Amino acid sequence: MSEHMQLSLALCRIGLYTCFRALCCKGPPPPRPEYDVVCVGLTGAGKTSLLSHLCSEGSDHIVPTTGFSIKAVPFPNAILNVKELGGADNIKKYWSRYYQGSQGVVFVLDSASSDEDLEAARNELHSALQHPQLCTLPFLILANHQDKPAARTPNQIKKYFELEPLARGKRWILEGSSTDNMEAVKESFGQFISLLEDKDTEPARI
Repeated sequence: MSEHMQLSLALCRIGLYTCFRALCCKGPPPPRPEYDVVCVGLTGAGKTSLLSHLCSEGSDHIVPTTGFSIKAVPFPNAILNVKELGGADNIKKYWSRYYQGSQGVVFVLDSASSDEDLEAARNELHSALQHPQLCTLPFLILANHQDKPAARTPNQIKKYFELEPLARGKRWILEGSSTDNMEAVKESFGQFISLLEDKDTEPARI
């Protein structure tokens, strides 16, 4: 057998072995990174409903979180361990006790709420953005209930909440959301995960 033929057969064997290894001996996929996230917002903002839909849980008989709950929310490239804090007046004063160890913040507001409740949400978001344990973390701000007729647009929320001057230099995303369009919600969380990974992100996005 000629040297050329032997070399060709050897290369074929190497190619077949490489294919076999790739198909049959593939190791387990690398573990997805996990991030600890705190989720806050007033009662009725829709925090629990959004998280339940993201976890593919049943949406029947959803009740507002009265204290706090923890959900592991899976995404293709990460797992978010979300600590959801109740938004009632008697719970809000304890929010800061649960901030320690957080790597990001999800703030959910009801974009169709009354002016009074919207002002209360504005004050809470301002407090969170300036809190010593949260001020350096990435924020995902969801203007929820966009499916309701009275919903304000994300641009209206940005202007009313004065986000540009307050959050300048911080890493934040403001997006509209609704349980009627969970694909858009997942895309918003995908952007948020990019901020958590700190890959090619700008200081602010809307």
